[in-house]
Amino acid sequence: MSGRKQFDVNEALDKAMRVFWQRGYADAPLDALGSATGLGRGSLYGAFGGKSALFRQCLDRYASTYAAQYEQALAAHPADPIRAVEAFFDVVLDRIADPTVPAGCLIAQSAAQSPTLEEDNSSHVRALLDTQRTRVRAALADSSAGPEVLDELATFVVAVNQSLAVLSRAGASNAELRTVARLACTTVADTIARARPEPTTHN
Repeated sequence: MSGRKQFDVNEALDKAMRVFWQRGYADAPLDALGSATGLGRGSLYGAFGGKSALFRQCLDRYASTYAAQYEQALAAHPADPIRAVEAFFDVVLDRIADPTVPAGCLIAQSAAQSPTLEEDNSSHVRALLDTQRTRVRAALADSSAGPEVLDELATFVVAVNQSLAVLSRAGASNAELRTVARLACTTVADTIARARPEPTTHN
């Protein structure tokens, strides 16, 4: 058919996503993106609206690829928020250990480069982190700790998640990363336990 695109948009996004994931936004030139996707500069602009718009679509592609796994892990233990956090970190660590994908996390890498991103993309990265925080916060809700403590713990869990990605890119071993995750889960459990109200005694 005349005018029909001769490429798979999702496949092109996946390939471009890997370039951004490996190199970061600033070090991912259009030539590299074109080589990865098989598209010329004009086709990239025509299909995706330029490098900045392509990057934003790759962020969404990355988030949607892994969001379902995170949500399933966090929702699998509705009465046990500690186990939910453990399951969340298990999914994160399995992704980090997957040899078929680049090291680290596209969102974590992009967050570290936020000062060099255009404002729209920087805000988009922040929104994706906020979504992750909201997801974790919901999993922690079924506990006796107060809202303020749970808000702080959700931020902590997201921070540890991003740190795991950074450490993995720096060459930390799987055993080291799992130690970090285990200590993070212990911190969450201890914090919730300390925040539990004391039982009322009657004379």
